[in-house]
Amino acid sequence: MGTVALKLGADGSLRAARDSALSSIFKFLLAASIVGTNILTLYNLSASRDLERNMVNIGSVYHSNPARMLEEVAGIREELRLARRHLLEIHSELDSIRMSYTNSQKDEALLNRIASVVRFADQGISPELRISVSAHRLPLGKHWLFGTTQLVPAVGHACANNLDALEFYMNYTVGELCPDDWHIAQRLMLRGCEPLPRRRCFARSPPKLVHPSHFPQSLWSSPADDSIRWTHYTCKSLDCLNKRKLNKTFEDCIDCFDLEGIERRRWVTVRDRHDFIIDQVLDLKNGTIRVGLDIGGGSGSFAARMAERNVTIITTTLNLNGPFNEFIALRGLLPLYITIGQRLPFFDNTLDLVHSMHVLSNWIPNESLEFLLYDIDRVLRTGGIFWLDRFFCTEEQLQSLYIPMIQTLGYRRLKWVIGSKSDKNGRENRHVYLSALLEKPVRS
Repeated sequence: MGTVALKLGADGSLRAARDSALSSIFKFLLAASIVGTNILTLYNLSASRDLERNMVNIGSVYHSNPARMLEEVAGIREELRLARRHLLEIHSELDSIRMSYTNSQKDEALLNRIASVVRFADQGISPELRISVSAHRLPLGKHWLFGTTQLVPAVGHACANNLDALEFYMNYTVGELCPDDWHIAQRLMLRGCEPLPRRRCFARSPPKLVHPSHFPQSLWSSPADDSIRWTHYTCKSLDCLNKRKLNKTFEDCIDCFDLEGIERRRWVTVRDRHDFIIDQVLDLKNGTIRVGLDIGGGSGSFAARMAERNVTIITTTLNLNGPFNEFIALRGLLPLYITIGQRLPFFDNTLDLVHSMHVLSNWIPNESLEFLLYDIDRVLRTGGIFWLDRFFCTEEQLQSLYIPMIQTLGYRRLKWVIGSKSDKNGRENRHVYLSALLEKPVRS
């Protein structure tokens, strides 16, 4: 079965056609769920007959290892349970869609939701994608620690809404070089398809073998252009990236790759009262800051300054029109390639510090920001520091929305500075900065 394409008329002129399409989809989904239920019933009956016919064979095979038989029977029951649960989910989704349709809520979001359900149930996906995202039985049976008989790959639920791009991404030759499609992977991640399924092909390398600089000299040495793969970027060299600041067009992080410019002065010199010096922050905790996270850390300069002080910082970043991840790694630091919507991949109460500059601001939806703040709280240990570095928004937003949101965490304020954002964009939009050092309290 192919995908469902639905077009919307801006003036409502296609309402009749749309209603007809919705009605057809309802009938299809209802029929599919009924057929699925019948198939499960037949499967159960046939399985029972097969079990009776082959009882003698089963007895001879498992006579010496009855535990194996019990494990396999448990595995079959688990598969049936999951199949039944999937059918119940389809029925539930059908009821929800039918209610929305009855209430005449036939907008684009509803149509996209219907298309998502149809596509998620589509059995026509490519074999390689199916192998990658399917659960696979453990060869030694149920794992005594994991408590499961299967290994289930982690794949973001939004992948179901982007099957065309996902199919394109999974179209490759097994055992050969992967297509030059890292930008497709990043596009999927930004649409919520995260984590991506694994692939069975070899990632492409830079054109030449170039050894990185020795540590710690690598912290402030620009890597060679040949050590980076430049496909799908506007710039094809570090020199081009560093010249972006001369253009009047907007580019995010235009100074990030210039290690002799402003990057070299961040967190060790003060430009205004919103800047906190790293040594002063570390002194607040008497040497107990050892490991941390920098959310949206650009080219890794915050981590570099911390590395000079024997503090390990992992930097989350994306390659948004620049090789940020490669650049960080070539500096001898640890990049983490995840989006702002991904759950932080750390266990509870494990980090001494979480820092973010500019990234946590009013461009993030309120609900998403609130979930992210709670996730930051989850990974910070008791007494850990949340360093909010130049959070910007309007003054009204700060007072009515963001300060109450931050106060919900119940952190102690070690430093708290609010002031005007003085650049042209800040003046025009009446933006303000908030820089703060917040200490996580004891919770038990």
